[in-house]
Amino acid sequence: MLLFVACTTAPPQPTPIPAPTPKGPELQRDVPSAHPAARVDRLLDSLPVRDKVAQLVMPWLLGGYEPLDGAEMRQALMWVDSLKVGGIIISIGSPTEIAAKLNALQRAAPLPLLIASDLEGGTTFRFSVGGTQFPTQMGIGAGGVEQDAYQMGRITALEGRAVGIHMAFAPVADVNSNPDNPIINTRSFGGDPKLVARFVTATVRGLNDYGMLSTAKHFPGHGDTETDSHLSMPTITAGWARFDTLELVPFRAAIAAGVDAVMSAHIAVPGLDAGEHRPGTLAPAILTGLLRDSLHFKGLVATDALSMGAIVKEVGAEEAPILAFLAGSDLLLMPSDAGKAIDAMVRAVESGRISRERLDRSVRKILELKQRLGLFEQREVEIANVAKVVGKAEFRAIGEASTQRSITLLKDSLGTVDSIRAGKRNLALVVYGDAGSTLGTTLAAEMRRRGHTVRLLRTTPDAAPAQRDSLLAATGRSEIVIFATSVRAVSGKGTIALPPDATHFIGELAGRKPMVMVSFGSPYLISQVPSVPSYLLAWSNNTSSESAVANALNGTAITGRAPIFIPPVWPIGSGLQRTGN
Repeated sequence: MLLFVACTTAPPQPTPIPAPTPKGPELQRDVPSAHPAARVDRLLDSLPVRDKVAQLVMPWLLGGYEPLDGAEMRQALMWVDSLKVGGIIISIGSPTEIAAKLNALQRAAPLPLLIASDLEGGTTFRFSVGGTQFPTQMGIGAGGVEQDAYQMGRITALEGRAVGIHMAFAPVADVNSNPDNPIINTRSFGGDPKLVARFVTATVRGLNDYGMLSTAKHFPGHGDTETDSHLSMPTITAGWARFDTLELVPFRAAIAAGVDAVMSAHIAVPGLDAGEHRPGTLAPAILTGLLRDSLHFKGLVATDALSMGAIVKEVGAEEAPILAFLAGSDLLLMPSDAGKAIDAMVRAVESGRISRERLDRSVRKILELKQRLGLFEQREVEIANVAKVVGKAEFRAIGEASTQRSITLLKDSLGTVDSIRAGKRNLALVVYGDAGSTLGTTLAAEMRRRGHTVRLLRTTPDAAPAQRDSLLAATGRSEIVIFATSVRAVSGKGTIALPPDATHFIGELAGRKPMVMVSFGSPYLISQVPSVPSYLLAWSNNTSSESAVANALNGTAITGRAPIFIPPVWPIGSGLQRTGN
C-alpha cells in the first residue's frame, strides 16, 4: 500500500465578503415613491375585501416553458388576472423560461406580483440549468466558512432578482439533530445550533444585502422529526427547555439578522402548544405567542404549503387557510385550490370570524414589501440581462471554491483514498442511481483526464440479481472500486436511505476490492454499511461536486468536517484532514 505524503500546499481560501453594492448595473432597482407610506395607505383603502384576501395567497407554478394558451399558463393567468392573487411561487425551469413566464404574469396582474421560490442552497435548487452550483446547506456547514454562506446568499439574490424572483424561501434554519429525518437532512447547515445560527445569519445578510427577501424555515424547528410532513403530521414531544437551547437558536439569530419572513412547520409540538396535537401552522401559541410575542418577530409569517398532507388530513383544504391566518400567518402558500381558499377567507371576514383590522395588518405588510422592492415602478425584468448575471464566471469560481471546501473524508481505514491520491490507478467507478441518472459522468471524465484508468459501471435500484452479479464480475480487473450514489431528501417519499438489496451489494463489493464509497447526498449512509473502509462526503449531486471529488482524489486538500453526528461513532467535527500536493 502506498503511503500518503503530506505536502504544504494550502487549501483553497474563501472569497472575502464584498461590500454590498445594491445598485449594481446588472440588477435593476426601481426608484421608490416619494411618499411610499401614503401610496400603500391609499391602495389599501381602495381594495375591496376579496382583493385584500387575494394579496395573501400564493399558488405554485412550474417555471418551464409553456405557451400562453397552454393549460397551466391559462390557469396561472386566471390566478393573477381574475383571482388577483398577490404572488406566485415559481418552481423548476431554466432562467430565461422563468423570466419570460414571470414577465407575462406581471403584465397581466392588476397589482405587481410578489414572486417567491425555494432557493435553498442556491438557485440550482430551482434553476434546471445555468445557476451557480453550491453544495447543499449542510455542505456549506461542512466547509466551515461563514463567508461561503454569505456568498451563497449574495449570488442567489443577484441571480434570482435577474429572472424576476423577489423572495427566497431560504435559508433552512432547522437543526438536523435526528439522523432519521426523512425530509430535512442536507437541507440543514448541521446539527449544532450555534453553527446553524452563524450560517443562517450569514445567508440572511447575503440575501438581504443584494435585494432578495429572506425566509427562515421551518418554525419552530423541523430537524428532530422522523415523518415527512408532506405525507402526514410529525410530532416533536420535547418541551420548552429543549426548544429554547436547540431549535429556536437559529431562528433567534435570523430575526436578529433582519430576516424578512419566517415559514411555519406543519408539525405538532404539544410541549409548546398547551398539550394540543395540531400542526404548528394552525397554532396561535406557536405563531403568535412564541414567534410574535416571545421572539418579537415583526416581519411576514408564511405558511408551509397548505396542500401538504399534514394540513389537509387534519382540517381540510378550505378550513386550513382560515386557521393558519388566525394563528398568525400573513402569506398563505400553495392552497389546494386558490379560488376556494379566497372564498373561504372572504366568508370568514364577512362573518366576523376574521376582523378587517387583522386582515389589513397582513395586507399592509405585503404591499409595503412590494413598495420596498420597487415593484410599483418596475415589475418586469430584462430578458437580455439574464445571461449576463446567472452563472457568470465570477459566481462559478466562488461556488466551486465553496464546494471544494465541503468535501469531507470521514473514514479511510485501509488508506485507499491516500493510495489513489498517491498515483494513477486502475479504477472501477460503480454508480448506483435511478435509470437515466448522469451521476458519475463528470467524475469519470475528470479522473481519466488525470491519468487514471476508469471503467464506468451503472446499476439501478430495480436491477435484477443477475445484472448485479455481472457488474461484480466486471470490477475484477480493477485495483480499486469507487462506489458513488446520491440519496437525497425528496418530498413525499417518506424515507431517505438505501434499500436492503443495495446495502448487501455494497458489502459484496467492499469484500472483494479496496473500495471508496462517495455519497453525493445524505451523509448517513455509512450507518447502513459500516464495513465500508473509506467514506467520502460530497453532499450534492451536481457536476461541481463531482469535480471537487476528483480534485480531492488527486491531491487537492481535504478540509471538510461533518457538521452533524453520524451514527454510530462520528461526532460533530469528524473529518480526516489532508493537505494538498
